[in-house]
Amino acid sequence: HVNGESANINWDDLGFGLIPTDYMYIMNCSKDQHFSQGTLTPFGKIEMNPSSGILNYGQGLFEGLKAHRTANGRILLFRPEQNAMRMKVGAKRMCMQAPTVEQFVNAVKQTVHSNKRWVPPPGKGAMYIRPLLMGSGPVLGVAPASEYTFITYASPVGNYHKGLLNLIVEEKFRRAIPGGTGGVKAVTNYAIIYKPIAEAKAKGFTDVLFLNAEKYIEEVSTSNIFLVKGNEISTPPTSGTILPGITRKSIIEITHVLGYQVKERAIPVEELFDAEEVFCTGTAVGVNSVNSITYQDERIEYKRGAGTVGQKLYEMVTGIQTGRIEDKMGWTVELD
Repeated sequence: HVNGESANINWDDLGFGLIPTDYMYIMNCSKDQHFSQGTLTPFGKIEMNPSSGILNYGQGLFEGLKAHRTANGRILLFRPEQNAMRMKVGAKRMCMQAPTVEQFVNAVKQTVHSNKRWVPPPGKGAMYIRPLLMGSGPVLGVAPASEYTFITYASPVGNYHKGLLNLIVEEKFRRAIPGGTGGVKAVTNYAIIYKPIAEAKAKGFTDVLFLNAEKYIEEVSTSNIFLVKGNEISTPPTSGTILPGITRKSIIEITHVLGYQVKERAIPVEELFDAEEVFCTGTAVGVNSVNSITYQDERIEYKRGAGTVGQKLYEMVTGIQTGRIEDKMGWTVELD
């Protein structure tokens, strides 16, 4: 299915859920070895030893990035080498072997190319690519796995959040702790947030804003957060408990080009009351302005829409990603 035909689905009805595509890319390696050349295989189930490191001890990492189709039919990736480097950092923390940057990017390109009929038309969504690194070898005692598997698969997606983004500050549960794995994209970071998210959604909120033990804001469940007041844009520093998002990094670099200044600093939760705008950033959510945040039963509403900083940054980032704006930053990679 690489002849340019388009998948037969309703592009106007895309949500953020798995739509199985045609192929996935798989690489394997043994402990203390390097990953060998991978292969494309039809998307489907994989065999897994019940004693594998990923199943027993959560030894796994994942990444997320997108491919966009431009108005003239090109397919663009956004900074895939940054995802590759972040995975290498995470693999070191999790005592895992990792693909090289070149292997990672090649796997992403082959996955997108073999599934390119699933890349949505311009303005209809994007292809979300999920690279997954896991300890696949058997292990019974608490120790790194003896073998590692790297898989890359993809799915067409629409918006992660539909409707207004209304957050609630979580005061009981912690997403990460100092010295833990909050600063890498470990699979173990995510199941622990199911409960607070479920409770928040049951109350009518979209998502949860997590704090650290000292009541400084950290991040939303799947995204980094920025506060705007006057000419100052602030975001919590990625000092070990916060994931260094690639969209976050890109936003900080763009603000410098646009003449804004971003301060990476500890932000007390009380500053939510003084902010004029709040927006979240991430591969899945893009740049998404926050409508409201509720803290201790008090709801704070923020500016959104035309003329806001968040909207300007959204238009700049998505413009580069989709080819509407010239990429002077050198961030996009065109699929051959």
